[in-house]
Amino acid sequence: MIDTCQLVQEVGMKMNIKKIVGIVAVMAILAAPVLAGEYQLLRPAELKNMLKNKDFFLLDVHVPEQTHLPGTDAFIDYRKIRQNSRQLPSEKGTRIVVYCQGGGMSLTAARELLEMGYTHVYDLAGGTLAYNRLPD
Repeated sequence: MIDTCQLVQEVGMKMNIKKIVGIVAVMAILAAPVLAGEYQLLRPAELKNMLKNKDFFLLDVHVPEQTHLPGTDAFIDYRKIRQNSRQLPSEKGTRIVVYCQGGGMSLTAARELLEMGYTHVYDLAGGTLAYNRLPD
């Protein structure tokens, strides 16, 4: 992984600070699951494929509630996952795919699910914004 200071030095004056901050943010998001060994990021195309033979729990956590992806099993506010645990699968080994609009809220929800003991948690990378850009 590239050190942030090294990245800034290498890029130098060729990029403005907004681009550098954006690159660093993306690097942090992509590295977080790998470093933490927790949930897995799921690409939108992978989810689309998985929906053909759905064998997982699909959870929308976006606030305010949005139009759900096909096959969504439940909507729970990302801040109220634990309080609404009755809506979640009782089997902690169930595969759960969490999504929101862009990825931030689902990241919080994915971490909460792991703290609650769920062992197969997937976070839709880029949320519905990325999923809806997929070709039909």
